[in-house]
Amino acid sequence: MRSAKDFFKPLAVGAPAPLREIRIRPSRMIHFFPASNAKMVGKLPEIAPTVDVLLANLEDGVPAGEKEAARAGLVNVARTVDFGETQFWTRVNSLDSPWGLDDLVAAVTEAGDKLDVIMIPKVEGPEDIHYVDRLLAQLEAKAGLTRPLMVHAILETARGVANVEEICAASPRMQGLSLGPADLAANRRMKTTRVGGGHPGYLVRQDPDPANPDAVRTVYQQDLWHYTLARMVDACVANGILPFYGPFGDIKDTVACEDQFRNAYLLGCVGAWSLHPVQIDIAKRVFSPDPADVAHALRVIEAMGDGTGAIMLDGKMEDDASCKQCNVIVALARELAARDPELATTYGF
Repeated sequence: MRSAKDFFKPLAVGAPAPLREIRIRPSRMIHFFPASNAKMVGKLPEIAPTVDVLLANLEDGVPAGEKEAARAGLVNVARTVDFGETQFWTRVNSLDSPWGLDDLVAAVTEAGDKLDVIMIPKVEGPEDIHYVDRLLAQLEAKAGLTRPLMVHAILETARGVANVEEICAASPRMQGLSLGPADLAANRRMKTTRVGGGHPGYLVRQDPDPANPDAVRTVYQQDLWHYTLARMVDACVANGILPFYGPFGDIKDTVACEDQFRNAYLLGCVGAWSLHPVQIDIAKRVFSPDPADVAHALRVIEAMGDGTGAIMLDGKMEDDASCKQCNVIVALARELAARDPELATTYGF
């Protein structure tokens, strides 16, 4: 077991010192693009100002015969695209694949000065993060990088969920976690072929009416991902990193996508993946605090003074816990408004 005193020492000679606290930046949507698709890459200068995170995808969705082209595309994008204030991430292939190691080497040594975060799929335990942590330190030293790259893990297996707390605490590089519902469903042998979202068969049913037992009974569809998402959020928050909802695969069902994103937002997630431009605006809308909530939060903070005690406001009790909740909303609103003049106007900042 490593000494706590060594936790923030570089893992390789010449590597930059690990960060003691992650920089929390607007990350309402992680917008995926295939790095091997020249047409999509050509649109990046137009897309970049509209999203918080652009992610060059090297893993799922990239055919085996195009893996090397995707890796070369990542390097090309890093060298040619001006990201402005938008974060630039990549998702490499899994650690048990033939491409994962080469992806990491290229990402750090050829694009590391432009990358903010490397997303690692199918993380099953802290040992996966330890391996990546040490390797990244060696590669950063070799490339002469002056800042450490952050690591984002995807929960896609039952073992990963079982080890989620240890994964979050495995390295100072940990930036956050995303839920990977499709692979997790397959690993758990869940009986759904949907990529995220609910299922009409997962429900509770209203009790029968004793006076009319044959009457139609109302059903309420449940959230397949509530337990996993809530556990992931707790693990992330306890370790000072950020939780994200992952993909919603039914691009045409924008209503259900918005519902799933909002569930994640209310539970504490800071953002979600966007797989298509139509999901960018959904994520931007959902993961930005509602103007009415911001206005109410500002009133509570002003009325509470030093934030202690309890008051009655509009017939509702507000206390120090309420004030803490309101400070979370206002802090996020101010952070987003600093980058988005339209939001700043909406919030009245």
